[in-house]
Amino acid sequence: MSISLSSLILLPIWISMAHIQQGGPDEKEKTTALKDLLSRIDLDELMKKDEPPLDFPDTLEGFEYAFNERECFWGKKEDRWPGLCYEENPYPWSILSKITEGQLRHIKTGEPFVFNYREDLHRWNQKRYEALGEIITKYVYELLEKDCNLKKISIPVDATESEPKSFIFMSEDALTNPQKLMVLIHGSGVVRAGQWARRLIINEDLDSGTQIPFIKRAMDEGYGVIVLNPNENYIEVEKPKIHVQSSSDSSDEPAEKRERKDKVSKETKKRRDFYEKYRNPQREKEMMQLYIRENGSPEEHAVYVWDHFIAQSAAENVFFVAHSYGGLAFVELMIQREADVKSKVTAVALTDSVHNVWHQEAGKTIREWMRENCCNWVSSSEPLDTSVESMLPDCPRVSAGSKVARFGFD
Repeated sequence: MSISLSSLILLPIWISMAHIQQGGPDEKEKTTALKDLLSRIDLDELMKKDEPPLDFPDTLEGFEYAFNERECFWGKKEDRWPGLCYEENPYPWSILSKITEGQLRHIKTGEPFVFNYREDLHRWNQKRYEALGEIITKYVYELLEKDCNLKKISIPVDATESEPKSFIFMSEDALTNPQKLMVLIHGSGVVRAGQWARRLIINEDLDSGTQIPFIKRAMDEGYGVIVLNPNENYIEVEKPKIHVQSSSDSSDEPAEKRERKDKVSKETKKRRDFYEKYRNPQREKEMMQLYIRENGSPEEHAVYVWDHFIAQSAAENVFFVAHSYGGLAFVELMIQREADVKSKVTAVALTDSVHNVWHQEAGKTIREWMRENCCNWVSSSEPLDTSVESMLPDCPRVSAGSKVARFGFD
């Protein structure tokens, strides 16, 4: 029979209570105090004592995962070679090969990512998933620079050495391309520049969860490209410890009274520390957020990038692709820069946009422009591009051809 560490922690308290309950009035007071202590101990939190350390690798190799590459061939069934991946040949007169890549697989077993790495330790598994997600974010940044040949541009553009900074990505010709510029805005949550959905990257592949296919196709068709980073709104630093001076040091109270207060204060602190030790044994550092100037929210970020980059670009036609909360950020940009947006933006493709022209108080002229220049592809079981009824008097809504959103919020 196994006994958890949390049970061993509580055992002495239960034994003490059993002994105390046999005593007199003074002992009953102690019983009340112990009961109060037990009532304040969150058993779910106490189970953290059984957790392994929240200490995870900082590389994909450390996690023993990698994004694979596999060659697929188009061809007839009779021409198939063992061990190769085949797809339906769209060109009957030729045999072509192509490379499909980007599925996250364990480097030893070849299996997909497993969330429940340790049974009955959901919090630990979630922390592991988040740690892997941070590594994938950096991996996607590298792909944007190396595979897509985008430049990483620091913002604010006039930031000092010491202030918090964010960044966006741009193609070499983003500001100089005289004809076409594509601007990509992802949704809310943990995703960062270059991603649509972390969940899809981890569980499906890079093509499903990143903006890379959009970027490459846009560049192949002669567009300049700007990739926004609307969720990078602050940096986190460790919260400084504040040393509070004891009130007794400067008090004019009698020495005897100060001693009694100090004794009570020390006992209270001891009890609190005892409780905190078991409440949060995997104590994580207390962090504080330092917001990035003029980029403290997705809406601020969209306006900042417009003013300092998009509005300065040479492109005669600017196109937006905005997912989820990115659609709301675009509508806010329109509200704040209506004339400029109308003069420069040709069309906007929204995907499951969560904008609301009533709540955002978009004016009549904005709603009319959106009806002519925007389209929102939404999750639906209807065939692709089938009209979907909307209760809002703004842009048309059409089916994305799937009940499940292809892009996620995570």
